[in-house]
Amino acid sequence: MKTTRMEAFSDGVLAIIITIMVLELKVPHGEDWGAIAPLLPVFGSYVMSFAYIAIYWNNHHHMLHVTERISGPILWANLHLLFWLSLIPFASGWMGENHFATRPTALYGGVLFMCAIAYTILQWAIIRRQGEASALRRAVGADVKGKASIVLYVAGIGLAFVNPWLAVAVYAAVACMWFVPDRRIARAAEG
Repeated sequence: MKTTRMEAFSDGVLAIIITIMVLELKVPHGEDWGAIAPLLPVFGSYVMSFAYIAIYWNNHHHMLHVTERISGPILWANLHLLFWLSLIPFASGWMGENHFATRPTALYGGVLFMCAIAYTILQWAIIRRQGEASALRRAVGADVKGKASIVLYVAGIGLAFVNPWLAVAVYAAVACMWFVPDRRIARAAEG
């Protein structure tokens, strides 16, 4: 099968996830700047989560651009990724509503960790289908950045129980690491 149907479905799911997140933002009651202050944690959580969804969408797009054909296992791996991404609005909302408290911040990290695991599984499924000589396999190489992300998420989850703001800093650092689409895959798509 070609990738077009899977791409379209994934794009739709990610658009719905972003819509759900923005609908969680409540309009402040009051016209002064002080009315906005209580909403800042929710807005901060939204911004970070929007960035994560955008990063996954962008890298997913690049990965599928170098994918020639998909199979049943790839479809299931993609659904697995979409499942974990669909939990971001819940985890993000809980974390923001509770002003980055320990447990919600740890859960948020857990969801990000599972998203990273699911993305890695999807990547492996595509490489397995296309072979070791595929453009994607050559592009990701040892996937140091992907493995480092997983380790940092685990560290962030642990840090949430020490100081939730340290955990948030780790989650933000991982997002910054991935903010530019994976150049290795972009180069493989061009060549």
